[in-house]
Amino acid sequence: MVYVSRLEHFNAAHKLHNPNWSLSKNKEVFGPCANTNWHGHNYELIVTVKGKPDPETGFVIDLKKLSTLIREHIINKVDHKNLNLDVPFMEGKLASTENLVMEFWNILAPLIPRISSAQLHSLKLYETPRNFVEYFGE
Repeated sequence: MVYVSRLEHFNAAHKLHNPNWSLSKNKEVFGPCANTNWHGHNYELIVTVKGKPDPETGFVIDLKKLSTLIREHIINKVDHKNLNLDVPFMEGKLASTENLVMEFWNILAPLIPRISSAQLHSLKLYETPRNFVEYFGE
């Protein structure tokens, strides 16, 4: 099995806020991430697929096609957006990196087979250079 990864980048704002809690509890739990006027991140998304190389191309997946798919279905929907207000697939969800990466998975997993025999293996989403989540599906 060969694993192939593609890195994409986007900028987005969000606020961590549980509407069932008071402002003081939100600030206690989420700290500065509960800032009333939002805050932003320079996110890095690593999409990893797995499969066997095609005997005719030597590729597990055409990385140009994978990049286009990620940009069309993920990056264009979140880049320079407010994750809490502007992104329909995050509506009603806490805009944590964990929830975001799971939504990305739900979007990408069924799309990968349209461009390759590879399968989605994992997503790694960096919120900061030191904070990231990794998801392998359920």
